[in-house]
Amino acid sequence: MAFDHLVVAAGTLDEGARWVERELGAAPVAGGEHPLMGTHNALLSLGPHAFLEVIAIDPDALPVSRPRWFSLDTPAMRALLARGPALIHWVERVDDIEAALREYPDEVEVLDASRRHFRWRIGVPRDGHLPCGGKCPTLIQWLGPHPAAALPASGCELVHLRREGRAVLRTRAGERMLPWRFPE
Repeated sequence: MAFDHLVVAAGTLDEGARWVERELGAAPVAGGEHPLMGTHNALLSLGPHAFLEVIAIDPDALPVSRPRWFSLDTPAMRALLARGPALIHWVERVDDIEAALREYPDEVEVLDASRRHFRWRIGVPRDGHLPCGGKCPTLIQWLGPHPAAALPASGCELVHLRREGRAVLRTRAGERMLPWRFPE
């Protein structure tokens, strides 16, 4: 497993992108839509193989047939995001998601997803909750190019990830800490 990306959730994509730019001094670029989950995103490069994802429910999406990933449909997450965008989770990259999930401590289903020319397989609990209550990463297996390779340099990179408290990022203005915020 290797670090893949941080997840910042927001009530709206614009609100989340403005928050990231304010906190890190770099603006995420438009990503795209996830029809399977009724979400959309913006991305910020954290280096050649990593990024920060801002994700929000897409108000223009068709209704979805399952709970959305990252607990986005839960009342607790909605209450958290009503107070503003938040760093809520992280994703780790694996070469073989089926093999990695054999030792994974939470029950997830593997979903095939795509956005434009990016394709991936991702482990998502059936009810959409954060794996292990947010204590385990979401696992992803990319099937082709990695999105970080297509992102413009942001001047930001992950220095340290502490699941119990914060992510430390190096920015053009120096190191910045983003605290984890979990729904109550």
